[in-house]
Amino acid sequence: MKRLTLDRGSWCVVGSCLLVCFGVFFVCSTGLAADPKPEVFRPEVGKFPPIEKAHSYRGELILVDHANRRGSIRVQGNGMFFRNDPHPFAMLPYGIVRYHAAPADLRDVPLGTVMHVRAFLPPDPTTSVVPVLPVDNKEKDANHNRGAGILPAENHVLLLEDEPSYCRREGLVWKLKEVELKNLAGTITAARVPKEGKVGEIEDEKLTFDAATRVWRGREFLYIEDLVTEGVWPKDGKKSLENQSVLLGITWRPTRSGIFTRFHISDIWLDDASIDRAAHNQNETHKAFIRSRWMAASVDGVEYGKFGRATVTATLFGGMDPSLYADFKKGSPAFMNGVENTLKHAHGNYGPGHMSSRGTILEVNKVTDDPPLGSSGIQIRFETDLIIEGIRPGRTVRVRPGDWPEVQVPREEYLSHGSPDVDERFPSPDFFPKY
Repeated sequence: MKRLTLDRGSWCVVGSCLLVCFGVFFVCSTGLAADPKPEVFRPEVGKFPPIEKAHSYRGELILVDHANRRGSIRVQGNGMFFRNDPHPFAMLPYGIVRYHAAPADLRDVPLGTVMHVRAFLPPDPTTSVVPVLPVDNKEKDANHNRGAGILPAENHVLLLEDEPSYCRREGLVWKLKEVELKNLAGTITAARVPKEGKVGEIEDEKLTFDAATRVWRGREFLYIEDLVTEGVWPKDGKKSLENQSVLLGITWRPTRSGIFTRFHISDIWLDDASIDRAAHNQNETHKAFIRSRWMAASVDGVEYGKFGRATVTATLFGGMDPSLYADFKKGSPAFMNGVENTLKHAHGNYGPGHMSSRGTILEVNKVTDDPPLGSSGIQIRFETDLIIEGIRPGRTVRVRPGDWPEVQVPREEYLSHGSPDVDERFPSPDFFPKY
């Protein structure tokens, strides 16, 4: 057998290779070369989390359980959209819903609307009203040509907003480039871009529309047929729209075979006046709703006195019309009732007005001009001579100024017991009446 011999130069090469291999092994074994694990952020109970820490995604609203402030969204991923399972979500107690660029409740948003989501891991998994998932679930491939990202563990929502709300908040518009039309239906090529400032390279998107698509111009409500009659759009064929700036309402509908992710236009707002009117109408709807269900707030502290007397400091939740906050005035009477994390009233059989703590608003203070999303930055001090169990630091309450109407909330929006009951939070078939 022939012996292998190496000269001095060869030994130097071998030695260098061994040192490199050892160095790679050492770095890998100590974890210095490995990619750092992504930060896992979970909000603290009773604190408003920074929106910068939220996970962002968008998708089609599939199901709404408005009484429990939860629902399901078909999350957009990089696969076949129609195969994506509806993904449950829950609104945080201070979570904000916006529709048509105005405050809203889940009940206001039509099913099928494409929503933008800013969400977190559940602050307390033991009280989550939707399934709790592994923290890295958004990284997992869902298989069956669906891809990753469609089932995120971040399913507790701080901000849920439709397309025009998202665009107005972010300072964006849709630039319409070309329309292709046949039998009052077709496609629009457009791009979502900054309303002001420099526009970089942004990929165009093709969206569908049909005869049911609503068109808004000033105070006018138009049909696609009206645009054709006016000669703005062609009866058939293609036409350049010359980068016309609009806002769009976006939904999803099943598309032709081979096109798996293409969204549909439900509404086109041609000018600021038209979206302002839509926002005004939605805002008035929400104001009436809040006055009947009371303003939600977080209890910051309680100073206990004798014989049930107490002074409560609470921060009003944010995202609502300023006129609602203006109704909280120093020296005015008010009512405060305990609620659970879905904002359902507790002690509800006799109505929240009957079971709540009554008292006077001692102070109303603007504690910060730049509050985190979810907080109004407005703090009230409320004095009562008979405090109830549900009003404790860290808990959520609802507050009604004395001049708001006293009404009875419907059965599905209150708990009949003093503490949250699992059968009311997760209704079984027995929830329905017997016929």
